[in-house]
Amino acid sequence: MLVKLQRPILVGGLGLSFSLWMLQSWHDSIVQVGEFGLLSALAVGGGLWLFQQNRPKDSLEQLDGMPVDRATGESAIAKTEAVINQLAQEAENHLALETLREQIAQLLLELDRQEIKVAVTGGKSVGKSTLMQVLQNVDTRNLVSLEETAPLFREVSDNSDAAILAEVAKSDFVLFLTNGDLTDSEFQTLQQLKAANQPTILVFNKQDQYLTDESASILLSLKQRMQGNVVATAASPIAIKVRKHEADGSVQEWMEQPAPAIQQLTQQLDEVLVQQGQRLVWLTTIRKAGLLKAEAKNWLNGTRRDRATPIIEQYQWIAAAAAFANPVPALDILATAAINAQMVMDLGNIYQQKFSLEQAQTVAGTMGSLMLKLGLVELSTKAISTVLKSNAVTFVAGGVVQGVSAAYLTRVAGLSLVEYFQQQEIAIDSGTGLNLENLRQTLQKVFGQNQQIGFLQGFVKQGMKRLLPEVQPIEVVGVQKVVG
Repeated sequence: MLVKLQRPILVGGLGLSFSLWMLQSWHDSIVQVGEFGLLSALAVGGGLWLFQQNRPKDSLEQLDGMPVDRATGESAIAKTEAVINQLAQEAENHLALETLREQIAQLLLELDRQEIKVAVTGGKSVGKSTLMQVLQNVDTRNLVSLEETAPLFREVSDNSDAAILAEVAKSDFVLFLTNGDLTDSEFQTLQQLKAANQPTILVFNKQDQYLTDESASILLSLKQRMQGNVVATAASPIAIKVRKHEADGSVQEWMEQPAPAIQQLTQQLDEVLVQQGQRLVWLTTIRKAGLLKAEAKNWLNGTRRDRATPIIEQYQWIAAAAAFANPVPALDILATAAINAQMVMDLGNIYQQKFSLEQAQTVAGTMGSLMLKLGLVELSTKAISTVLKSNAVTFVAGGVVQGVSAAYLTRVAGLSLVEYFQQQEIAIDSGTGLNLENLRQTLQKVFGQNQQIGFLQGFVKQGMKRLLPEVQPIEVVGVQKVVG
């Protein structure tokens, strides 16, 4: 009966024991090899064998399991086009429409592209340019375009890495170079590429600058960490000294440049491009369609937010006036003013989330309950009271605190709904269900963004001018933020 060993410690122990046995058996016959060097080589060899037995799927195998075909690409383009058309319907003269339409037309042509685009990227001084030159001199059966990016991980204050990765996302395949074990920045970037379904080979370049044992150890570490395609290369090997002894006893010495050691890389790259070239193009098209869809959605959300903001402001002051004229307990404020069903319906109409009056009332009640459970009502009331206490005349007016609080909570509720709707798919006509966990997180986020003392001071002043126009507010100074 065959038994598959799946316990790394047990298998590693057996491998090391076997290595030690071999070392003992060969001890008398081995010449000019240090004991430690041989033990290291055997241990690394055993580790490599162990890794091969438990090796996870590499990027090529992962690509095989992905539903990538022309129909999937066409579907991704169609979804992106739907968002662009929605933007055109809601803002027919939008400045971004022309560019978005040009890009969607280009994506349709991308589906039949034959050229494979390979990005060569990595940090500074890892050998990108040299490897590019070597690869360009290698014959290939594929129409391949190599493009080197600017160095990643530079100490600059702008978002240069994000811009570089945005360009990398437009390539079909990535060669990510490192010249040693991964730094945290390199590892995080590789994880981003993996999350974006970007087929990648990690290239351990300049391996010849390490001792054999060190190079093998680094390569093993890279394979274990990355769980994917990793190859070792030496695009520009260190020159070696050659010594020749002549018959007359003289000795000649000179430096000789070894040929680049990139055979494993070219073999793997050729296999990927030959076997998966067309699917790589489709995958890139799907990725580009997703990026374009996100861009179009941002423009559309911006347009909708411009329409939603006046509605929120309108309802927040209606809520303030109602609470000021008829002070009621906090729960009733939430049920009747701060989360107004009509505001929910109006905002839902803007974001293509159609609610009936009954559904809107349910949404309003749900948000009110969440606000109470999260303690937002108490926190906002304390914060607003702290600001108002600096003005004795206005503070004694019974409904001012409740009026301003109602306006503030209405604003938070409206902005939270906008934020929540923006996270949903575009043009979905549905108002029948809410993801309560997402809504809870959105409420907390929006509330935190609107708890800055400067904003509260300005908001209170606006409320006082509306509720008590005959009283001039006193400038508020030295007020501390209330933290729950």
